[in-house]
Amino acid sequence: MNPPLRVAFVVNDLQLSGGVSVVVEHARRLARHGIAAELVLARAQAEPDWAFPGLGELPVHGMEVARRADYDLVVATWWETVGPALELSAKRHAYFIQSLEDRFYKPGEPARLAAALTHDLPLPVITEARWIAETLEALHPQRRCLLVRNGIAKDVFAGPRTPPPRRDGPLRILVEGSSAWFKGVPEALAATRAMQQPRHVTLVAPKGETPEGVDVRVGPLPQRDLATLYAQTDVVLKLSRVEGMFGPPLEAFHLGATCVVSAVTGHEEYVEHGENGLVVEWDDDRGTSRALDLLARDRMLLHRLRWGALATARGWPSWDQQATVMAAALREVARRPPLAANGFDARMIAEVRGGIEAHALVVAERDRLLWRLRPVDAVQRALETPALAWAGRPMKRAWSGARRRAGR
Repeated sequence: MNPPLRVAFVVNDLQLSGGVSVVVEHARRLARHGIAAELVLARAQAEPDWAFPGLGELPVHGMEVARRADYDLVVATWWETVGPALELSAKRHAYFIQSLEDRFYKPGEPARLAAALTHDLPLPVITEARWIAETLEALHPQRRCLLVRNGIAKDVFAGPRTPPPRRDGPLRILVEGSSAWFKGVPEALAATRAMQQPRHVTLVAPKGETPEGVDVRVGPLPQRDLATLYAQTDVVLKLSRVEGMFGPPLEAFHLGATCVVSAVTGHEEYVEHGENGLVVEWDDDRGTSRALDLLARDRMLLHRLRWGALATARGWPSWDQQATVMAAALREVARRPPLAANGFDARMIAEVRGGIEAHALVVAERDRLLWRLRPVDAVQRALETPALAWAGRPMKRAWSGARRRAGR
């Protein structure tokens, strides 16, 4: 009998994160497929682990232990884990890409370039969404990505056979997301405040103050509590700007809720406009609020979309089914020829990260200097008005000299 394939998934930490949750869901099920999966922490963490279901079934190591091990396959799971993954001894290395990760950073942020560079490394790619595979293959025609869609915990998100009708009462809206700029939570709440029809808004987010217009704030929540909340919801409102294949609307589908979502990457994996949900544009608070008002008024449409959501949910695979696909993908990577000069790749990633950190210090110092010069800029703009232009010429020359000296 062949020994099990030894696979290490390298994660940044075990804090609450949709991406880490996906890794844990796959890894905990691989033993039944002859794969011994482990989690390796790329960095030390001060906070306790989030209570991911099944996490206790998996060995978890730090880099100091993993560096002494020999693996059949090491899988990076986030751009910052690529360097640590390449440091580990393994017959093969791979990259599990759950989004184009440079998009999580705004233009000009130092980490944006480093994240993008990792996608160009010649690592075999496993991904969770068709749009990611198609994009990476278009950028690198020689690359063939392995697609492993996310599953659903069917025992947790177990909903009704038919959605109970909601003939009256306020539209029950659930908004979910962190404070990250790309999650679109402020925009979602602004759209609910602009509604004309009665609504009840629940916000699932990290702890903090309850924003205006929110009736209930909870979170973060374990999966079973989330399932209970979805069952009490009519619509999940999600206006993200960046996603891989976002889970909350799909989870809510299983409990008989529909969704109103932005046309973010990944929504096309399961959201069909007018069939199981509504798709709206970004930065259109009024259009989004009108879509919500429509569902609040037209309960026949709301019921039909909830029916469609349940139909989509019934056809979606479970985590157990998708673990079979992940096991096949890992074995396929293990059969491929090994990478050449992975030590060079690891050094390159380390050098890029060092450069990014140095650049971040430069940006911080630049921003500090710009803050000092803002009062000067305000005075200069005032001096450019016709009434003050002539009188202020001597002062303007003095301030221009101050700016030049500060920029040296």
